[in-house]
Amino acid sequence: MTVLHQYDYLFAITTCFAFLDAWNIGANDVANSFATSVSSRCLTMKQAMVIASIMEFSGSVLVGSRVAETIRTKIVDPVLYEKQPSVLLLAMMCVIIGSSIFLTAATRWGFPVSTTHSIVGGVVGAAIASVGIRNVSWGWSGVGQVFAAWVIAPGISGVLGALVFFITNHFVLTRKGAKAIQRAMLSIPFYTFITIAALTMLVIWKGIQLDIEPTGSQILVSIFTIATGATLLQSYFILPYLWRKVIREDWPLKWHMIWRGPFLLKRPPPPSPPPGISWVNITDYYRGHLTPDELATVRASESLLTSVQAAHSPADLDKDTALVLPPPAVSPTFPPPRDNPLIPPRPPGSWYTPRVLLHFTNRALLRGLEKDVISLQKNHPASALSWDIADMHSRSPRYDNRVEYMYSSLQIITASASSFIHGANDVANCIGPFATVYSIWRTGTVNTSEKGNEVPIWALCFGGAAIVLGLLTYGYHVMRTLGNRLMLISPSRGFCMELASAVTVLVSTRLKLPVSTTQCITGATVGVGLANGDWRCVNLKLVGWVYLGWVVTVPVAGVIAGGLMAIIINAPRWDLVVLP
Repeated sequence: MTVLHQYDYLFAITTCFAFLDAWNIGANDVANSFATSVSSRCLTMKQAMVIASIMEFSGSVLVGSRVAETIRTKIVDPVLYEKQPSVLLLAMMCVIIGSSIFLTAATRWGFPVSTTHSIVGGVVGAAIASVGIRNVSWGWSGVGQVFAAWVIAPGISGVLGALVFFITNHFVLTRKGAKAIQRAMLSIPFYTFITIAALTMLVIWKGIQLDIEPTGSQILVSIFTIATGATLLQSYFILPYLWRKVIREDWPLKWHMIWRGPFLLKRPPPPSPPPGISWVNITDYYRGHLTPDELATVRASESLLTSVQAAHSPADLDKDTALVLPPPAVSPTFPPPRDNPLIPPRPPGSWYTPRVLLHFTNRALLRGLEKDVISLQKNHPASALSWDIADMHSRSPRYDNRVEYMYSSLQIITASASSFIHGANDVANCIGPFATVYSIWRTGTVNTSEKGNEVPIWALCFGGAAIVLGLLTYGYHVMRTLGNRLMLISPSRGFCMELASAVTVLVSTRLKLPVSTTQCITGATVGVGLANGDWRCVNLKLVGWVYLGWVVTVPVAGVIAGGLMAIIINAPRWDLVVLP
């Protein structure tokens, strides 16, 4: 039963902008999380979208309500609005509008900002305009705690990423031949156990709300049981498949045979491959990325060609001058093909025929899935992000593609866990204020009790669906900015980044801190890049650009939300009284 019928239009406006805000979270935040998986060629764009759709929605619905409480109640005390609940309704509407407007502009230009920053900045701005700056909780229990998490989270994520990669690099990746493959196979169950245990920990700690909280021993038993069971299942099905595929060089083996498990070990030795067929058909994860020697040869050839073209006479070619290489700021370009193989050809017939109309409808709906993100990363035109990408990639060590192939299965698991945890954490950015608006509009009061502040399941489903839609339709804009433009991504590096980021977000969710997943994945990427031993393996200009976005987001979103709030509550026909 709705009480505040006179504000139906405010609830309708809030619903529309909440959907836009959640759509931007998917297009911006989720996209930068999956940029590592797509950039490493571990997942195709469509595969990443399927995994993200399932895991983001599940995380939003099962766990998202707990973090939403921080956004709703910790920055400004709802008790201040008890005498005028409609002021809080208006404030939360302005918060969502300010956040969604800023995020829409940032996503359009492929600018990877923090959606957490935008919503917190909006809450602060609207609170200052309505109850005054002194009533904002700036201490450790409010904004101070959130700001501290923004500083600490990238550091923790970077340290964890560097530590995991250093251990993996030392014990597995740098080993030679079969020894590296065997150690990679032994390490996969270990990392799988850690990933599943972290995910189980999140669901049990702060997952589905129960009337009786589980005890510490029950939590430990559940974590070890589920993680061990998942690891055994993976060892039963995945490891025999990898053994046959990589070590036995079983080139006719198909991916759907993975369900045979250990029975694959009884397959007869594979025949010799026919001409033109690779012995194992493993993806070349470093395709298109030049080694230092290859890059030097390419640039020397480019310099020689430039000298020949610039010569005015044959005598100029005989001059005994040293060959001067071009400056490293100009990297070789890789123009995308004119015919995108991801887009099916247009069927014959006039534009108004059903087959042609269906073709164009699919192109409009599936536009985001048909982008070659790796090519887009090499052709980003923004001068602010210019960097010697080819030189940066050449400085990263190359590892055996067979080992990378083994870690690709591990990256799929870490990507799934990271996506689930992201949905659990970031759905609060739009659903927290929206749930407050819905509660006030329906009851006419400000609920301050813990029971009254529970987020409805349908609201979490609403936010999760919008997040998935944003990723599907527009996520490629941010994906092309990050990934290989930040550093060379391979499956072994990608899983280290995602595991470190997921663990950091997990701890933050446990503490009810709405941290930025953008910061966590960026910090983990920088940590893994520096663990290569050369700081030039990381695009520091892009890192600085991303950090600048985090600094700008809070005041811009705050000014938009606060300015809108101040204008409305001081309008002559607005019947609300500004709170002291």
